[in-house]
Amino acid sequence: MTQEERKRFISLLQQEVVPALGCTEPIAVALASAKAAETLGRRPEKLDVAVSANLLKNGMGVMVPGTGEMGLGVAAAAGALGGKSALGLECLRDIDETTAGDARDMLEKNAVNLHLADNDELLYCLVTASAGDESAAAELAGSHDNITRVWQNGSLIFEKPRAEAAGEADSPWPLTLAGIYEFATTSPIEEISFILEAARMNRRVAEEGLRRQYGLGVGKMMDTQIRKHILADDLPTFATKLTAAAADARMAGVMMPVMSNSGSGNQGITCTMPVVACALRMQCDDEKLARGLMMSHLTSIHIKHHLGRLSAHCGAMVAGTASACGIALLLGGGLKDMERTVRNMVGNVSGMICDGAKSSCALKVATAVGAGIQAVLLAMAGTEVPGNEGIVDDDIEACIANLGRLGSTGMKEADKVILDIMLHKS
Repeated sequence: MTQEERKRFISLLQQEVVPALGCTEPIAVALASAKAAETLGRRPEKLDVAVSANLLKNGMGVMVPGTGEMGLGVAAAAGALGGKSALGLECLRDIDETTAGDARDMLEKNAVNLHLADNDELLYCLVTASAGDESAAAELAGSHDNITRVWQNGSLIFEKPRAEAAGEADSPWPLTLAGIYEFATTSPIEEISFILEAARMNRRVAEEGLRRQYGLGVGKMMDTQIRKHILADDLPTFATKLTAAAADARMAGVMMPVMSNSGSGNQGITCTMPVVACALRMQCDDEKLARGLMMSHLTSIHIKHHLGRLSAHCGAMVAGTASACGIALLLGGGLKDMERTVRNMVGNVSGMICDGAKSSCALKVATAVGAGIQAVLLAMAGTEVPGNEGIVDDDIEACIANLGRLGSTGMKEADKVILDIMLHKS
């Protein structure tokens, strides 16, 4: 692999694997709101927040860091009153209790109008901040930190070029599992060691999730059952426990950033922590861990390119598949083992739905990690789901494309039904 090709992979990683504080859907709204308020230049009195259906679905039931509340309304208010757009997906990093209280007051005064946007975008937010006769607006589209247009008193003052406004990661060459494997296994360690920051950051959140009760406490419950000798302290349980604990804390709004993947903190956690757990148990050095993490994070990005940013397909399954490929590398497996791992996951849990970000995401994360470890252990033993079964294919790239087609095209109607159910609960 040439140096130029390696630079492409590294650029892709640096765009898609970034720190994020809180669930990225409400944070996207907070970011757009912060930009609108900064452009207004004074404290907003009212906010109008138009969001896409998928963004609404993923932001309804998750806690917003620092506010003690859940939902997109409080995220918008917090972003407008105390957010900093320059911090990107960590835009709420510096809010304090006074700001949080002011954000809650803004909601109680019905000063935040949240509604669906009048377009078909999957990931879209337009926030208009107003005070007196003045107004400013910021539009975010395509990805969670992609501000595309800004207006001041009705005049357009910023617009991204069309190519950048799409919001998708720049991928001018066809990603393949084989190419990812070559990059992860042959790149000079000094070029890829930056990925170890994901291990440090996400492990810190996992350990916090084990210390205190967050959300459903899936990881903490598993830890308790291990101590009672009800669950075995083996590698699959250890990996599932750590990953679920991080998701527990994150979904509960812990004020700690995680390293995300493809715009999702839970996917970043799930790409990272099973590989970290395996490395800890096997006493792998940093180089081996870095290569395993590269394999995992890039595989997730590859699959997500077929699925799109938001859909009715649960991203935990994608990340669980990816982390299993990273574990295969740590276990001494080669490309064929990773291909078998992917087929085993596509043949098993490809139908997991996304019904919004919430505390029970930790359960889906746990399921995906457990299935991923089962998939890789079968793969290492030479066992795989045959390519003539279901949506699995002997051609691994066709197999990944089939999964993407299922999630992006086949589940469109499911996405609408899920949102309708969520919006019409009594």
